[in-house]
Amino acid sequence: MWNSRTDYLYVAPAIFVMLIVIGYPIYYTIELSFFNTPASLSLADKTFNGLDNYVTILTSPIFWKVTWQTVVWTTLSTFFAFVLGLGAALALNREFAGRGFLRGLLLIPWVVSAVAASYVWKWLYHSDFGVIGALMVQFGLTDHPINFIDNTTTSLYALIVVNVWKEFSFAMIMLMAGLQTVPDSLLRAAQVDGASAWQRFWHVTFPHLAGVSTVTVLLLAVQNFNSFIIPWVMTSGGPAGSSDIWITHIYQIAFGRQRWGVGAAYAVILFIVMMVLGYFYVRALTKGDESRAGA
Repeated sequence: MWNSRTDYLYVAPAIFVMLIVIGYPIYYTIELSFFNTPASLSLADKTFNGLDNYVTILTSPIFWKVTWQTVVWTTLSTFFAFVLGLGAALALNREFAGRGFLRGLLLIPWVVSAVAASYVWKWLYHSDFGVIGALMVQFGLTDHPINFIDNTTTSLYALIVVNVWKEFSFAMIMLMAGLQTVPDSLLRAAQVDGASAWQRFWHVTFPHLAGVSTVTVLLLAVQNFNSFIIPWVMTSGGPAGSSDIWITHIYQIAFGRQRWGVGAAYAVILFIVMMVLGYFYVRALTKGDESRAGA
């Protein structure tokens, strides 16, 4: 770094901007998490309370409820988005008529605005006018339309369906790129040796997708931990907090109840979790760099 010190002059403006728009907010949030603040957020009126905000959060039953819902939201959204994306990638990796059109069609959920998609799905789930409930009644699956997003039992899972629909296209794109690295010669050799389609996938295709699969899962997990638009637009964490996740709960505490110190402490906890995920993401991206550098 010392030998290349003059090179840093070229990136100094970018570093300065990042310190202002990223570094200082992180520092101020961490500082604020150790204070009890009034609604006005006046620096003169805030009082230092040490770790009281963290103790309040970690001893609150609501925190553990929201944490469990966040884990369910993140795990199920990531898993099903990856599985559907993998299935779509494998199907579209074959040659057939209309493949380009189908690829473009399956990309629509990813490119559609999350706000627009949330409002459309909110109407699809509507208990009185929703298409989904009407179709279920028409096909005899239920006697009356189901109240999906206004029901404490089904609200979170209804949002997960929307989130999976929105994200699986991203997994599909990533995995389709990974499929291009699978050698055709290995697949043909396995077929000649009598391997079934499943055996060719499990022993040849999937090992070549290990790297891109890890990166895709980590990116989906990070995205889901930070996912705010779909839960907030569709339910705002309701009803009765049944679809609340960390990011929506932080927003409600900080900007709804104006408990800035507690909200900042929540944000710091989320930041730590994101840093852990970010560490594994960087490890996955740089896996094998040391060996290549040594070679």
